[in-house]
Amino acid sequence: MPQNRYHNAKQAYSILSYKIFTSKVCATVSLIYFKAYAAALVYLKAYAAALTYAVAILAMIFYFSAERTPIKRIEKDIVVSFDNGEKIKAASDVSAFSSSSLESSSDSSVEHLIWKDQIIKHGDNLSIIFQRSSLSAKDVLDLTSIPLSEPLLAVQPGQKIQFALSPEGELIQLRYIKSKLESYLYVKTDQIEGVKFTGKHIILSPEIISTYRDAIIEGSLFLSGERARLPYGVIMELANIFGWDIDFALDIRKGDSFSVLYEEKFLNGEKIDEGHILAAEFVNQGRSFRAVRYLSVDGSAKYYTPEGYDMRKTFLRAPLDFTRISSSFNLKRQHPIHKKIIAHRGVDYAAPRGTPILAAGDGKIIASSYNKANGNYIFIQHGQEVITKYLHLQKRKVKKGQKVSQRQIIGTLGSTGYSTGPHLHYEFLINGVHKNPRTVALPQANPIKNSERVRFEQLTKPLVAQLKSHQKTSKLAMILSSKKQKSNN
Repeated sequence: MPQNRYHNAKQAYSILSYKIFTSKVCATVSLIYFKAYAAALVYLKAYAAALTYAVAILAMIFYFSAERTPIKRIEKDIVVSFDNGEKIKAASDVSAFSSSSLESSSDSSVEHLIWKDQIIKHGDNLSIIFQRSSLSAKDVLDLTSIPLSEPLLAVQPGQKIQFALSPEGELIQLRYIKSKLESYLYVKTDQIEGVKFTGKHIILSPEIISTYRDAIIEGSLFLSGERARLPYGVIMELANIFGWDIDFALDIRKGDSFSVLYEEKFLNGEKIDEGHILAAEFVNQGRSFRAVRYLSVDGSAKYYTPEGYDMRKTFLRAPLDFTRISSSFNLKRQHPIHKKIIAHRGVDYAAPRGTPILAAGDGKIIASSYNKANGNYIFIQHGQEVITKYLHLQKRKVKKGQKVSQRQIIGTLGSTGYSTGPHLHYEFLINGVHKNPRTVALPQANPIKNSERVRFEQLTKPLVAQLKSHQKTSKLAMILSSKKQKSNN
């Protein structure tokens, strides 16, 4: 009988000791130990009671002195039975064994990862980048063996790779940031059929807001655009849209003006980039040119006049970005080398050596060669009537018989042949007759397809109306500002 009593008391002591280390309900802990002590006094000898009391006191001191972290609790009843039939029920904390604790443990391991960033440099490949981060060739092999590894093999300078390492230096995660909107995440998993990493392609969608800017030309388009807080990329796109009608190197005059409605992209409230120009107007020497962007049914985007004519003409007015015209079209010009009156049947465009030369229009190369007078030269046949010629090139990048498209690079500017300095001599012939490339009437661009006419008007009219509304508001603001200045004076 004493052995049974001692055994029961020992069971109570074991269970209640577990409770002390897991429960946070101080009053309940005290009650349970008081009951245990009372039982020990009745059924056990004095030394057993004293031992139980001492253990209870030490356990309580340890509990209150220990640093505790709040955790999610799951309540479970523990029932302690004694020989006399009395039962004591207490709520116990068993969250250490719950599934939520496993999730917490997993999150905790992620929080302890060490992140390292690598900015990709010129000449870098995956092996070099991993070596710089103290990772092995095996890590490279593990990552490149999965289906979504192709992007890692085509990294570009300026992009970023982030490594997440365990405290022991093991690669756990890799994040390849291709741009602010596109990235790839690779996470180490339990090895299944030899696959140690899984990949995920992440694309973020920015918020797109339309923005309006306008300016009056004081010097150049670029300086005026900068004063109007127009981003460089938008200025370039504006020049490309109207470049078919306006020569921005020679035709711009003080007092010309432009207004433009374009997109800005935001991510989490931060501006990350500019989008496309939606609608724009440029007034050059009193002539107004307007353009609107239209996305066709097949997904291609072009700029048209509000009436539906393509802004892209059949031919470029000038086949390069030039600094100045060093010699104009002149049938009675004195040749700078031969000092004789020799007709200059083209235009000489001066620019830095190596400047790309573009095909003025779609066509076929009918000559790509070299001679003493022309140096490196290229002739292009455009349909049945038009031929364009490009002389004094440094390099030729096309061959006879090859088809080319408008704006395709066909060579680079140089000073070969009879030439006094780096320039392109450009000729424009219609039915074998030389025409001035700067003033020749270029063929009218094609209009929008009849099948898309209704859709074109539905999508573009609101953009043109929005541009006009901004123009009126801006003009009114300028008038009020001018009146205010006059009244102050």
